[in-house]
Amino acid sequence: MDILTAEFFQRALIGGVLIAVTAPLMGLFLVLRRLAMIGDTLAHVSIAGVALGFLINVYPVAVGLVFAIAASFAIEGLRRKYRSFAELSIAIIMSGGIALASILFTLGKGFNLNVNSYLFGSIYTLDYTDLTVIACVTVIVLAVVLLLKKELFLLTFDEDAAAVSGLPVRYFNILISILTALVISASIKIVGALLVSALLTIPAACGLALAKSFRQAVALVVVIGEAAVIAGLWMAGMWNLAPGGTIVLLLIAVLLGSLMTRAARV
Repeated sequence: MDILTAEFFQRALIGGVLIAVTAPLMGLFLVLRRLAMIGDTLAHVSIAGVALGFLINVYPVAVGLVFAIAASFAIEGLRRKYRSFAELSIAIIMSGGIALASILFTLGKGFNLNVNSYLFGSIYTLDYTDLTVIACVTVIVLAVVLLLKKELFLLTFDEDAAAVSGLPVRYFNILISILTALVISASIKIVGALLVSALLTIPAACGLALAKSFRQAVALVVVIGEAAVIAGLWMAGMWNLAPGGTIVLLLIAVLLGSLMTRAARV
C-alpha cells in the first residue's frame, strides 16, 4: 500500500478524480446529440498541438488546447455547411489532425517519445501545472453546466425546438464544442489521446443503459467515471499495469454489467 503515499500517485489520483467528473458529463451531452466521435477528432487534433508545443518549446497541453478549440470551431462551421451529413465534419477535421500530427512527428523526431506519453497516457507524470490546468477546466465546465443546465438540456434533446424558443443555438453548439475541447486537452495526459474517447462515451453508455431519467443519467455517468478511474489507478499501481488501458477496460466491464442489468429488467 506504499504507493498510496507516493506523491506522484496522489497527483495522479487528484487529476483523475477531477477529470472523471467533467469527461463523462460532457460525453453524455455528446452521445445524446449523436456526436460521440467528436472526442476522437479533437483528441487527434490536440496531439498535433502537443507535437507543435514540443517543437517550439511551449507548454504542450496549452498548444493542444488551442488546436482543439480551433478544431471545435471548424467542426461547427462544417456542420452548418453539411446539415444533412453532420458526421462528415468530424471525419474531415480528424483526417486533417492526423495528417498535421504526422508531419510534426517527422519534423521533431527527438521528442516523439514525449509525444507518445500523450498518445497512450502518462498520468503518473502529472505535475502541479497539469493539476492546475485540470482544476481550472473542471471549474469552468461545472460552472457552465450548472448555470445553463436548462438550455443545454433543451438543446441536447431537441435542437429545432431550442431554436424556435429563441435560444441562440449556434453559440450554444460552439460552447459545447469548446467545453469538450477543454476536457479533452486536459484528459490526454491522463488516459491518452487514443483512449480519451472511451472516458467520454463509455460512462454515458452505462448511464443511458441504467438510468430512468436524464438527472439519473447525469449522476450515474459521474459515479461510474469516478469509480473506474480510482479503481483503475489503484489496480495499475499495484500490479504495474498501464493506467489508461486499465481504466478503459474497467469501463468496458462496467458497460457489460450495465447491459446485462438492463436485459434482466426486461
